[in-house]
Amino acid sequence: MRTNRTLYKESKGLLAYLSLMEGPSIISPALLLAIVIGYFAVLIGISYLTAGKGDNDTFFKAGKSSPWYLVAWGMIGASLSGVTFVSIPGVVGAGGLNQQLSYMQVVFGYLLGYAFIALVLLPLYYRLGLTSIYEYLSKRFGHASYLTGAAFFQLSRIIGASFRLYLVAIVLDMFVLGPLGFPVWGTVAVTLILIYLYTFKGGMRTVVYTDTLQTFAMLAAVGVALYALSANLGGSIFDIPTLVGESGLDQMFFFGGGWGDANNFWKQFFSGALLTIVMTGLDQDMMQKNLTCRSLGDAQKNMFSLSVLLIPINLIFLSLGILLYSNMQLLDLEIPAKADQIFPTMALGHLPPIAGITFVIGLIAAAYSSADSALTSLTTSFCVDFLGFDRSDGVEQSKQKSVRNVVHIGFAFVLFAVILIFYALNDDSVINSLFRIAGLTYGPLLGLFAFGLSNRRPIRDKLVPIICVLAPLLTWIIDKNSVAWLGGFKFGFLLLALNGLITFLGLWLLSAGADEQADVVPKAIV
Repeated sequence: MRTNRTLYKESKGLLAYLSLMEGPSIISPALLLAIVIGYFAVLIGISYLTAGKGDNDTFFKAGKSSPWYLVAWGMIGASLSGVTFVSIPGVVGAGGLNQQLSYMQVVFGYLLGYAFIALVLLPLYYRLGLTSIYEYLSKRFGHASYLTGAAFFQLSRIIGASFRLYLVAIVLDMFVLGPLGFPVWGTVAVTLILIYLYTFKGGMRTVVYTDTLQTFAMLAAVGVALYALSANLGGSIFDIPTLVGESGLDQMFFFGGGWGDANNFWKQFFSGALLTIVMTGLDQDMMQKNLTCRSLGDAQKNMFSLSVLLIPINLIFLSLGILLYSNMQLLDLEIPAKADQIFPTMALGHLPPIAGITFVIGLIAAAYSSADSALTSLTTSFCVDFLGFDRSDGVEQSKQKSVRNVVHIGFAFVLFAVILIFYALNDDSVINSLFRIAGLTYGPLLGLFAFGLSNRRPIRDKLVPIICVLAPLLTWIIDKNSVAWLGGFKFGFLLLALNGLITFLGLWLLSAGADEQADVVPKAIV
């Protein structure tokens, strides 16, 4: 699980590697194209079988009939983006943040975050019968707070989803469609058309099932790579624990460096918990899948199962990274300057063709498992939050399906435009700034929900947008000067906590002198 801010930074290595490739060295573009076509034919087939009536209840909530175990399995792929697919294996031997197995400290923090979601947030969402989780802000504060929360989600999700699809488009352009003479804009268009084709009717019901397949595809790619890498080292897949132990890269817990250490256990643990609460529990994209479960009990089983599954899966990714470094040393290969280059370097250049093929499919699956639900959740949020599908003053019931289809197509065009802007800019500093801004947009959501859940104080609702814009700006200023102002301290993932705290304090100031209405906010909403 990565913030948008770190998403771009971690992807530079992959992009740099791909930019150096003149073409796949051991894999035919025509073969890859056939496999990609077959893969998406399966996704579209799943859509045909699962779409049902294609009404709003199916599109938004999957008819409240999703099996909890499928939701849990599919959310694994959504939690691990296409960038994380190559980033986690690369960091283990790079030194600095998340070196060796220290990333598991963040993963253990996920457990605390998922427990909060399951025991606090999910009961609230189910009790209020929400379609968009930001409807809570309307019930607790007012319409301005509601639209502010939804707008911050949409800004972050548009940029994040566009970049994930940008990575997929680059992979397809480099290895599949580009060598066959297809233009980049055409590759981007095909990418989005495929997502639209299998989500436009079934929406979230289809996404639950396609994400299940895509999680299998992603983990299959890791499994094939582990098999090939362990064989190179003279062992089998059953010898991986021994190979990891002999690598000298197996330290998991870091307690000695204090808060100044980027890998300090408590710093990583609490950052992991906070990231989970915000990036999953306060994110419409992630929570919409949970709201498709038949009951609150099923949604809670899904959440607890997901939290447990992510521990061995992340450990497998980190073990993959250790074996990658061991293989680089065995083959006397120069370690790439960027850690993210290691997995693609080995998979596409030094392992059997099947490993390269599954790597490309796995990367596409990892990215699409988050991008398809992003398109669906953006459509849901806009229809419910801004067009009032669930309100009496919103779009008429008879027109909602056609309006929803227009919105769905509209967001596909928005993503298309943003992806092409990324490609046209081709400027690290500009794109990095965009991601830095997008990564800060979750802080106001954290502050809004934390304030709403922790007390019953009324606030001046119309002033909330000002607070939510100022908080990220102040956070950015403090972060830029933290080393000088705070004795060398760097916030890292804790930047999210600072952002949320500033928002919380701003809301507290807005509540000072506001009309005291003790009975306006029912306990069920707080």
